Amino acid sequence: MSEPHAGDTTRAPNADQAAAWDGDEGAHWVRHQDRYEGMARAFTEPLLDAAALAETDRVLDVGCGCGQTTRLAARQAQRGTALGIDLSGAMLERAREDAAAEGITNVGFEKADAQVHPFTPGDFDVALSRFGVMFFDDPMAAFANIGTALAPGGRLVFLAWQDIPHNEWVAVPAGAALAHVPLPEGFGAPGTPGPFSLADPGRITEVLMSAGFDEPTTTAVEATLRLGDDADDAVAFLSDTGMARGLLDPVEPAIAARALDAVRAALRPYERPDGVTLRGA
Repeated sequence: MSEPHAGDTTRAPNADQAAAWDGDEGAHWVRHQDRYEGMARAFTEPLLDAAALAETDRVLDVGCGCGQTTRLAARQAQRGTALGIDLSGAMLERAREDAAAEGITNVGFEKADAQVHPFTPGDFDVALSRFGVMFFDDPMAAFANIGTALAPGGRLVFLAWQDIPHNEWVAVPAGAALAHVPLPEGFGAPGTPGPFSLADPGRITEVLMSAGFDEPTTTAVEATLRLGDDADDAVAFLSDTGMARGLLDPVEPAIAARALDAVRAALRPYERPDGVTLRGA
């Protein structure tokens, strides 16, 4: 890894993201922690395999949420340490509770914005993230700042969603809803913070090399995600997400109800004995 440049700390970055994740969005993830962790389970093993953690590694988990990946990293780096950082106070509180309940002592959690946090240079051997690095106002500055936290020879490994058409779990319900409600202006626009901001491997390479990382590589990963017990359960869950609220809150309740009925109908064909499952990538 080449020498990155620290992020610009002269302005307050990620203000909208901070408000969401330390508010309704973070509370939603805490309510649905088990479901989200179940959805991400199939992607977690490839992430940790790529990280190839040694038992003495010092690990930074960016956007750690409720801390599952941080705890898993701490177990692998049993003679090292793992620090999870996130914008959500509620999720970090849950992470600390779960770590204590599991008796993991080499793990910590801190409320911090990775784009501007004043990391001690060289404090970590590995930075990893499971779907936590797509929400920066200035991703080049953010990754450069994360780079300052890595020791010489340190490595960065993260998961980011591919484009929506490759993700049935979003494309199917969103397509059904958008037949009834308009897409909000600027929603998911290229270059804006959000789940699909790093969907293009070319953009990942551009961002990381501009941030000072050498020879980034991307690998496609696909798995099935379980959205709920049945279509009704999945709709109840999806309607509580920030993405759904962004679509449904601006419209009349009757229109929102029709949109949710359409989502329910679209998910029925994906019902299986073990629940509603769709492809993720």
